[in-house]
Amino acid sequence: MGMPELLTPRTAAGRDALAALLAAPRESVVGLDFDGTLAPIVADPARARAHPGVVPALSALAPLVGAVVVVTGRPAAVAVEYGGFADAPGLEHLTVLGHYGAERWDAATKETTAPEPPAGVAAVRAELPAVLAAAGAPPGTWTEDKGRALAVHTRRADRPDEALELLRAPLAALAAAHGLMVEPGRMVLELRPPGVDKGAALTGFLAGRPLRTVLYVGDDLGDLPAYEAVERRRGEGLPGLLVCSATTGGEAPVGALADRADLVVPGPAGVVELLAALADGLSRAR
Repeated sequence: MGMPELLTPRTAAGRDALAALLAAPRESVVGLDFDGTLAPIVADPARARAHPGVVPALSALAPLVGAVVVVTGRPAAVAVEYGGFADAPGLEHLTVLGHYGAERWDAATKETTAPEPPAGVAAVRAELPAVLAAAGAPPGTWTEDKGRALAVHTRRADRPDEALELLRAPLAALAAAHGLMVEPGRMVLELRPPGVDKGAALTGFLAGRPLRTVLYVGDDLGDLPAYEAVERRRGEGLPGLLVCSATTGGEAPVGALADRADLVVPGPAGVVELLAALADGLSRAR
């Protein structure tokens, strides 16, 4: 069973993992970031929505593989809403891990489970406006309150890269004072609890499951821990396919991710093409 040439991994490890997924789909998991992977990057995260081809592609693919999991820094319920995942045919067993795994939404129950947020988040929320003002945050800088984390965006500033560098040190100091960490991304610095990342979320999801092969798709620095988790599994002899969604819209793909990926696809549209091709290939093989 072949794949279109443009969707053929460029590395031997990636080609082996794709072959393993196609040969034993029920022993495989498809892991997906949300923003930049399933949904195009937009200036206002509240306006982000999944590419229109995502739900049809996932609905076709999910019943054919062992599991599909969305791993995101967003609250799980927000990703479900913006993705249009609730009640979608074929996605009855979808799992969404929000806040880097601190929250879990299961399509089977439509329930979200999560522990209480750490106290440090509330403290940072209260102090953040004064810290930004003291640091001279330029117009266009704004804060996204994610409940369990706070993200400071500079995408709307006149010089977003300069604004990000200006805020990096004061935000790191604020986070450290309250037991949090700073996760950098594309024109964003996110303050959140340590030890919670997409690698830990993916590893926890896989624990105890008979799933050998992992395909993971991401687009930003926050996806590196998930890449590292897949690479650790590779070191144990388990197949893993790393895909980079090279987001369109004027921004280059994150080099650290693209360089480590087995396959680079052109943003959410390319991710949809990949998911649809997998579903088509597996359906034909049945």
